[in-house]
Amino acid sequence: MNRGYLSPYFLGIGVKTLSEVDANPNSSHQHEIGITRPMRKFMGNTGNKFSASFVWLGNEQESITEFGEATYYDSRANNPERAAEWRLYYPTNSVTEMMNAGDTLFLALRPNNNLLFIIVPAHSTLESQMLWLFDIPEQQRLRFVIREYGNDAAGDLDFVARYLLDEIGVEYEDPNANTLDTIIERFGMCFPKTKIFSALARTTLPEVNANENPDAALMAWLSHEEAMFRRLEKRIVSERIKKGCLNNGEADVDAFIHFSLSVQNRRKSRMGHSLENHLSAVFDAQGIRYSSQVKTEKGKKPDYLFPGEDEYLDINFDAKFLTMLAAKSSCKDRWSQVLPEAERIEQKNLLTLEPAISESTTNTMRESSLQLIVPSSIQSSYTPNQQQWLWSLSDFTGFVKGKQSNDV
Repeated sequence: MNRGYLSPYFLGIGVKTLSEVDANPNSSHQHEIGITRPMRKFMGNTGNKFSASFVWLGNEQESITEFGEATYYDSRANNPERAAEWRLYYPTNSVTEMMNAGDTLFLALRPNNNLLFIIVPAHSTLESQMLWLFDIPEQQRLRFVIREYGNDAAGDLDFVARYLLDEIGVEYEDPNANTLDTIIERFGMCFPKTKIFSALARTTLPEVNANENPDAALMAWLSHEEAMFRRLEKRIVSERIKKGCLNNGEADVDAFIHFSLSVQNRRKSRMGHSLENHLSAVFDAQGIRYSSQVKTEKGKKPDYLFPGEDEYLDINFDAKFLTMLAAKSSCKDRWSQVLPEAERIEQKNLLTLEPAISESTTNTMRESSLQLIVPSSIQSSYTPNQQQWLWSLSDFTGFVKGKQSNDV
């Protein structure tokens, strides 16, 4: 992806490793971080007070967001004979309290003058993902490494970039919104079942051929459905917000929290179901035999068994012709849950849409006899060493078809 496509969302970003002084000030309830000369290209040479979003990204489903302000100023303004020393001054909050020396700080300025202050653990998958998104080489530096975007030509963002922007709370602006509105008009103010939405996404992309290119087909369908869903969601949620959360004229906090959680949970669960719907369509187009959600040992339910349920449950069927596949839109720390599934099958297979999983994690997967499958367009977010080991969806379908041609 050309990172110039980030220009509608960011003017520039600085990335640094937090020092002990940055992370744990010994006195005062305020924090300051020095701003380097290259960062002043997009931060400016005059003092400013920014609205700021403080984001801490941890492990499985963990994130904290605080909203506040940050002051950008020259600490030597009253000493004109000395060279300017620019600093960013910000208050203590629940995000900054989570910071540790060695964590990575991403300081990104948006065109609306909002400053994103993102903290991620060092050497984590989240760090790899943020470095990839912002096109910053992997590094451990106590001074900021910067990247500017403001003067680059804009363009469409791919699925992976939109996924990561969502992780840090940046809303994607779809250039095809009007076209999408005509597609989803039939649903009015109601969310349809995911299977119906997935089928519509495929129907409205008749040029996509899952038999010729399963990876491209899967990503095209997922991206299209995601755009359709977000557009419908915006319409429905906007109308709900207009009505407000009131109870007898008083603000109903519980109702607001319940509504907010329902929106977040719908997003998470819908993507998982959408992935399975489109994977099934790929397997159908490829003429692959399979069963889904079959109960196996200890009540475990692999997402897919190949060639199917009957063969797996038949103890006389040669296990070397059996294959299993788990599908998780994002792995986080949940990938190990796949290992106990389908005990008759030694090699476990896991397909994910998650970009830039850390090398330490993928190495552990390999040692656990788990093969990671990543659609080809997402594999560029992984290191060259990882890419040599990864399978694409096309690799997997070829593997399964080879087995099924010999299992009779």
